[in-house]
Amino acid sequence: MKAIVNGKIILKDRIAENCALLYTDKIEDVIPENLVPENAEIIDANGGYIAPGLIDLHIHGYLSKDVCDGEEESIRIISKGLLANGVTGYLPTTMTEDMSVIRKALETCRALKEESKTWQGSTILGCHAEGPFISESKKGAQDAKYILKPDASFVKEYKDIIKTITLAPECDTEDFKAIREICRDTDVVVSMGHTSADYETAMASINAGVKHTTHLFNAMTPLTHRAPGVVGAALNGDVSVELIVDTVHVDKSLYNMLWKLKERKLCFITDCLPAGGLPVGEYTLGGQKIFYDGTICKLEDGTIAGSVLRINKGVWNVYTNSDIPLYECVNCASLNPATVLGLEKSKGSLEVGKDADIIITDNEFEIKKTIIAGDVKYES
Repeated sequence: MKAIVNGKIILKDRIAENCALLYTDKIEDVIPENLVPENAEIIDANGGYIAPGLIDLHIHGYLSKDVCDGEEESIRIISKGLLANGVTGYLPTTMTEDMSVIRKALETCRALKEESKTWQGSTILGCHAEGPFISESKKGAQDAKYILKPDASFVKEYKDIIKTITLAPECDTEDFKAIREICRDTDVVVSMGHTSADYETAMASINAGVKHTTHLFNAMTPLTHRAPGVVGAALNGDVSVELIVDTVHVDKSLYNMLWKLKERKLCFITDCLPAGGLPVGEYTLGGQKIFYDGTICKLEDGTIAGSVLRINKGVWNVYTNSDIPLYECVNCASLNPATVLGLEKSKGSLEVGKDADIIITDNEFEIKKTIIAGDVKYES
């Protein structure tokens, strides 16, 4: 039995002080510090925060490595690097590439998924296939030459490893045949994104089975007063939404409003590129040149191309630029993503019986220790 003391424990509905978190490979209890068992191994949080491990639903790479490399070594390096950001589980995310590249990346993650539960890195919870079934007009930094029509058979072939699939619903048939088939035959979460759909089409796709929205506001039709677009459908519909919380992709003035509208269906993501964790410079994404200027990544034509955000920094960005309680900001990067993946009974919060995926941070949410299934995987 281990006990983390001298910290502020971030629970799903409050922050507990003067308490200790007891754990083995599972969360055992939250008790007053003066009741810690004498035989417990003590870990001192040094006055910082004790929080559930963070879950990133959308990340393409880190430390120069790209999920679409399709190489085991790349995934291992990404996974290990993410520990320093408090990520205990994530979805390696592919993009619109040649299908052979996408398949290789998915198969590599499939081969490593079980091992990732015990390795010195963040756990692979599945994959996010961002494309290739997207709209050319909203492709963003994706390569148009690889765009395809939605294909349920491909998703079904990889239903054991794909957990979310981003597609443009208007590119499906009029009755959303592929979406309906994916939802009927798999547990894959269909997410609308990189889409030029109008409000009516987006709402109809939600009725057909779409449950999630890829990086809200970015690469989709906007909300206007006579044409609510995909943004309007995402805010009005019963779907969860991703938000890139770097304060650049979406203005920080919107954080309060989005929380009020979506609450526990709001998920913070990084959409991090291989340039994440690296200095300013020129890098690649899906074979295309990207330029990182210290704030954001762009293609040669100036198109914004994902971020280099650390998810713990994203949590702090929202907390310090909104009225949202810190515990709810943490939920947006832990419990809410876990719920999207159907893992809320085992991950995402410090509740008794859940996996002991824990982070210890300082008072500005910088990571001091990352623990997965009760084992320390990272210390600063």
